[in-house]
Amino acid sequence: MEQQTRFIHLVRLGWDLRVLGVRTSLVLPVAGNPVLEVHAAAGVLARITAVRRRRGWVFTWRPWWTRLWRRDEWVWAEADNAADIVRAEVTGVAGVAA
Repeated sequence: MEQQTRFIHLVRLGWDLRVLGVRTSLVLPVAGNPVLEVHAAAGVLARITAVRRRRGWVFTWRPWWTRLWRRDEWVWAEADNAADIVRAEVTGVAGVAA
């Protein structure tokens, strides 16, 4: 059930980012957790996963140059503005697409 919940959160985030004009791909490895990749013309900007915390699910990402998880790089999965926050943090573009 945990894997399915993780998948559902990532699909919802991917869809919401798509609406904001951000290109994503959902990667479903044979072994391991699903990952939502955020793309730019130059390649993958970030790989996002959903992680269960004590108070609920969060999205976290590790750009390829990050070695350690940083506490400021997560957002609550249930937040109505999760896609806006992820878009601003990962792409550096703030605001909502018109």
